[in-house]
Amino acid sequence: MMDWWRIGQLSRWPVGLVPGVLVLAVVLATRGMGWWQGLEWKALDASLRSRPTEPLDDRIVIVGIEENDIQQVGTYPIPDRHLTELIATLERYQPRVIGLDIYRDLPINPGHEEFRKVAENLDSLIAIEKLLPPAVVGPEYLPPERIGFVDVVPDGDGFWRRSLLGAATPDGAYHLAFTLRMAERYLAQEGLSLENGIRNPVAMRFGTIELAPLTPNAGGYVNADMGGHQVLVNYRSGSDPFRRLTMAQVLNGQLEPDWLRDRIVLIGITAPSVKDFANTAAIISDNPGLVFGIEFQAHAISQITSAALDNRPLLKVWPQPVEYGWIMLWGAAGLILGRLLPKPLKQVLVVGGGNLVLLGTGFGLLLWQGWWIPVVPALAVFTINGVVFPLFYWYDRGLRSRIQERQLVIDNTFSAIHNGPLQTLAQVLQASRDPSQISPALSSKLQDLNRELRRVYTLVSQEALVHEAQVYLNYSQGIDLTLPLHQLFYQVYTQTLEQDMLGFQTLKVRLIEFEPMDDRALHLEDKRSLCRFLQESLLNVGKYAVNATRLWIICKPITSKLGKLQNMVRVADNGHDTCSASFDGDVSDVCGHGTQQAKHLSKRLRGQFQRYPNIPNGTVCELIWPVYREGVWPLRPMSWSEKGKERPTDSF
Repeated sequence: MMDWWRIGQLSRWPVGLVPGVLVLAVVLATRGMGWWQGLEWKALDASLRSRPTEPLDDRIVIVGIEENDIQQVGTYPIPDRHLTELIATLERYQPRVIGLDIYRDLPINPGHEEFRKVAENLDSLIAIEKLLPPAVVGPEYLPPERIGFVDVVPDGDGFWRRSLLGAATPDGAYHLAFTLRMAERYLAQEGLSLENGIRNPVAMRFGTIELAPLTPNAGGYVNADMGGHQVLVNYRSGSDPFRRLTMAQVLNGQLEPDWLRDRIVLIGITAPSVKDFANTAAIISDNPGLVFGIEFQAHAISQITSAALDNRPLLKVWPQPVEYGWIMLWGAAGLILGRLLPKPLKQVLVVGGGNLVLLGTGFGLLLWQGWWIPVVPALAVFTINGVVFPLFYWYDRGLRSRIQERQLVIDNTFSAIHNGPLQTLAQVLQASRDPSQISPALSSKLQDLNRELRRVYTLVSQEALVHEAQVYLNYSQGIDLTLPLHQLFYQVYTQTLEQDMLGFQTLKVRLIEFEPMDDRALHLEDKRSLCRFLQESLLNVGKYAVNATRLWIICKPITSKLGKLQNMVRVADNGHDTCSASFDGDVSDVCGHGTQQAKHLSKRLRGQFQRYPNIPNGTVCELIWPVYREGVWPLRPMSWSEKGKERPTDSF
C-alpha cells in the first residue's frame, strides 16, 4: 500500500522539490518559446490518425481527373470543352452545388465560349482563385459570391493542419474560401445561413455551430501566423471518407444517380503527374503524408457541414491559462507520486499507468469533444518528475542512512575505548598524582594522551556528518576533496607539519615537489585514503625519525620503464628509525596498522606500496599507482622487479 504518512514529512520534501519545480519551470518556459511545437503537432496527427473509422460522408463526392482521363483527352491543362461536357453531365444528376477546383483565369481552347456560357448560367457552380503570391484571379465572368480562394497556410514542418476560411486583400476587400462558399451554398437549403458568432462575435456561425478563429498561441502553436480567419481541420478518419468517381465514369454514366443528387460535387485533379498535393499526416492514405488537394478541400468542407448538421465536433483548444495549469497539475502529480511511492518498481508501474491515463484522457477528449490539449509537455513533466524526484529523495535517504550507520559505528567504537583503555588510563592518571609513582614529564604526556583520545570521537564524528567531499586530518577545518590532487597533498603536508612532534623539531631542510597529477579515475574515497596515506607517512617521520634533519616529499606523475604513466607519492627522511631495527625490502614490517592500510590502498588502486631504507640513514615510504588512460586500466599492476628498476640509484 502507498505510505500516505510520507506526505507529512515536509522537512524532507525540498530534497526533490527543487529539481522537480525546476523541471516544471523549464518545460513551461520552453513551451512558451515554441520548442514543443513539433512534438505537439505530431501528437495531434497521430491521435487523428488513430481514431476509429468514421462512416462515409455521402454528402460529398469527389470527381477526380486521373492519369487515364488526361491520356484520353490527350492534353493538359484540360481544355474547356471537356470541362463543359463534364459539368453539364453532372448537372443532369441535380447536385446541390458543384465546386471546380481547377484554375480558369485564362481560356483553355477549344470550347471556351461554351464553358463560359455554362458557367455563367449554372448558379450552383463555384470556381476558385488564389490570393497569396503568386495570385491567380477567378473567372472574371462569375460574380464574387461564386468564387472562393484555395490558399492554405502550412505549419512550420510543411503539413496542413489549418483551413483558411476568410482573408482580406490589400485593397480592403474581404474574400471567402472555396470550402466556406461550398458549405454555405449547401447549408443554405438546410435553413442555415452564414452569420456572426454569438458566444464569439468574430466567429463565423451556421446555426449553433461557431467557427472561432485561431490565435497565434492557440493549442500547441507559438507565435504562429494566424492572419485571416483560420480554424483547425478535423480530418475525417478512415481510408475512404468520401465517394470518389473518375471523369470517365461520370461521362460514361457508370454511377448511381442517388450518389450525386442533392450532393456536394468537387471536381479536381487526382493525377500524380500534376502534383496537386496537400501535406498531411493526420489521415491514412495510399501515399503517406500526401493527399490530393481536392481531398483536402473535401475534408475542410465536410467538417463544416458535419458539425452544423450532425454535431460532429470541431477541433478546439483550451485558453492558455488552462493549458499551463494542466501542465503544472501533471508536474505536481509527478512530484507527489514520486514522494509517496516507497519502491522503484512501484514508481515505474504507477508512472507508466499515469502516462496511460494522460494519453487516454487526451485521446478521449479529442475523439468525443474535439479538444486538442497539451499532452506532450504534460507527459514529459509528469514522467521526469515521477522519476527524478524519487532519485533525489532516495539518494538523500541513502546518504542519511549511511551517515547514521557511520555514527553508530563511531559511537560503539568509542564506547569500547571509553569503557576499556580510557578507564585504564584514568587509573594511571590517578596514580600519577603521587610524584613518587611517576615523573611530572610522563604525567603530562599521559594527560595529553587522555585529551587526544577523547577528542578522537569529535574528529571522527565531524568527518562522518559533513559533506562527503571533505576530509579532516585534525581538529581544524576540513580539506576540500574536489581540489586537484597536488593541491590536496600540499594542504595535507602543511597541516601535518604544524603538529608538535619530536621528529619535526630537528628538521632543517624540507625538499618538496608537488606537481599536477592525473586524478580523473579517482573517487572521493580514493582521494581521502591518499590524504590519510600521506598524513600517516609524515606522522611516522614525526614519531620515529630520531634526529632527522632532512625531509623529502615528492608527489608527481612519472613514466615507468614500459612507458606507462603513473602517479607517485614518496616521503623520505634521514633520521634513525626506531620502528624496526632493519629493513629487508619486505613491506610486512612490524610497524602495524598504517602499513596494512597502505597495502590495502595500493591494491585498490592497482598499484604498489613499498617501505625501504634510505641509505645511509632514514626511511623511504612510497606509493605508485597507474593512471587511468583512454577508459582502460593497465592489464596488470607493476611487478616488484619492474618497480625495483625505478628506485633511484642515489640516496636522498
